[in-house]
Amino acid sequence: MTGAWLDAVRERTSAAGDLVSVIVAAADGSAPREPGAWMLVDRDGQAGTIGGGRLEWEATRTARAMLAAPGAPWQRDLRDYPLGPDLEQCCGGFVRLLFERVGAPELAQLPAALPAGGLLLHPVASGPAAETVADRQAAKTLPFPLAKTAAEILSGQAPRTAALIEAEADSWLLHPVEATRRPLYLYGAGHVGRAIVRTLEGLPFAVTWIDTGKTRFPPEMPVGVRQLVSDDPAAVAAAAPDGAFHLVLTYSHALDFDICDALLARNRFGFAGLIGSDTKRARFFKRFRDAGIGEAALARLTCPIGIPGIAGKEPATIAVTVAAQLLHRLSGADTVIGSNERRA
Repeated sequence: MTGAWLDAVRERTSAAGDLVSVIVAAADGSAPREPGAWMLVDRDGQAGTIGGGRLEWEATRTARAMLAAPGAPWQRDLRDYPLGPDLEQCCGGFVRLLFERVGAPELAQLPAALPAGGLLLHPVASGPAAETVADRQAAKTLPFPLAKTAAEILSGQAPRTAALIEAEADSWLLHPVEATRRPLYLYGAGHVGRAIVRTLEGLPFAVTWIDTGKTRFPPEMPVGVRQLVSDDPAAVAAAAPDGAFHLVLTYSHALDFDICDALLARNRFGFAGLIGSDTKRARFFKRFRDAGIGEAALARLTCPIGIPGIAGKEPATIAVTVAAQLLHRLSGADTVIGSNERRA
């Protein structure tokens, strides 16, 4: 979320001085995070994540090299990372990262707060300051095709996701302000998963839909839903941002267990729901306890999902009760949830 990005940049520069913002500008194939995901790297630490692993390690090393060199105003670098053997990653996807050095002089050129529903515009070239645009009328003054894409996002004609606009003269990264949409990771593209995704359309969730094969998804994806094919959904769960919601309903009990284990071990989710019967719950919870997961963490895993007392196992019925459950939880989960108790 861009609003959270600006708040985090201000807080971290105040405490640690200059930093480098690393934003996922584009992602293709099986990538660990979506466009718009970010992390902030200073000389001694970092905040946020672009998915962990060797990719994040390499990006952190590049960011620290930028900090060690003499700083120029709005210093930037756009780099490509194929997620293959060179990075010791088997994702097989592709990520483009925008590195942007930010300190007190750069912050002085940014607004104290971003306009609701607006866009933050990062030039790719070093030198020009980042800008903000709040409405379609203001977007008309931007260079084409930046103006066209910004207007489509601001009017709702295009999904509110980060977009890299590359042109011969100038290239820009459009970074939407998404302060009201909760990240929701849905694992499983079966009948129930499809029904839930349809029901969530128009609700305040930024949905990432994960499964192990592209053919498991419907031919047409709903607007605003990010599709992610991954051989290791548990790794996706482990790299999800703090406070995200998770719905676990894959075709495999083994996958379900590994995903939930990754969530419970980290214990930084806003909501985690596991589809299943009371019998499945009992078996899974016994295995979690045997693995050393504490009771406080287990108490935060919801299984079965949906509102109790509403009969019906049809996917559409389950979807409606799950959507209502998520909205109810969202109303009381506006802060990042976590616990120091992870394993007993």
